[in-house]
Amino acid sequence: MKESTFYLIVYSWIAIAILIFPVVLKIVAPYGRHTTRNWGAMIDNRVGWILMELPALLVFAGFYLWGSGSHPAVTWVFFGVWVLHYVNRTLVFPFRLRTNGKKMPLAIVFMAIGFNFVNGFINGYYLGTLATDAQYPVSWLFDVRFIGGITLFLFGMFINWQSDNILIHLRKPGETGYVIPGKGFFQLVSCPNHFGEILEWSGFALMTWCSPALAFVVWTMVNLLPRALHHHKWYKMTFPEYPADRKAVFPFIL
Repeated sequence: MKESTFYLIVYSWIAIAILIFPVVLKIVAPYGRHTTRNWGAMIDNRVGWILMELPALLVFAGFYLWGSGSHPAVTWVFFGVWVLHYVNRTLVFPFRLRTNGKKMPLAIVFMAIGFNFVNGFINGYYLGTLATDAQYPVSWLFDVRFIGGITLFLFGMFINWQSDNILIHLRKPGETGYVIPGKGFFQLVSCPNHFGEILEWSGFALMTWCSPALAFVVWTMVNLLPRALHHHKWYKMTFPEYPADRKAVFPFIL
């Protein structure tokens, strides 16, 4: 693939995200607490999660490992943090869910597969084929962009994992229904798991300082911001006693 063609794909992908953002704001994605059968055929929730996330792990790893570039040592750090996130998201998180019997629309699974395939491709191809030693010398590990980015990524991962753990253990075995989370960053926002993931990929974009990672964080925002706003609205409608000062996704801001 010509380098110019690759960057055309990346910038087009960013443009698509920006164009569909107003539409996504109005559409409540029908999975989780918003599940509906109006979107057609359904699939087991746990199986759906695995299928959705698997391309982000396998496509990224494949294009990186079999890329024709020089694979600078620093890019292995980028590879490592990406794989760490998606091994958890694909092979650990779905099996921790207490969602026996719950389903999600197959249409959502297919859309997420496409989303993760493209993002896995552009980032894996860039780091595995286009990234050079001149761009990422070992001294990059001491650059303020790398230090700030890896710090932000790990902090976001901590928030994301902590919040997932709180949600998973929110109800005692045998209990049903929804309750208001009140621990960790849930004291500040309705969706700290989304907040943490936004921080993760913002940190990844900062530490890699490249347009494919920027495209990924733009798409992450386009997907998770509306989701968080819809969750926040649902909490306030469902629980009259919901904390009035709690924000949707960004503490003290939104």
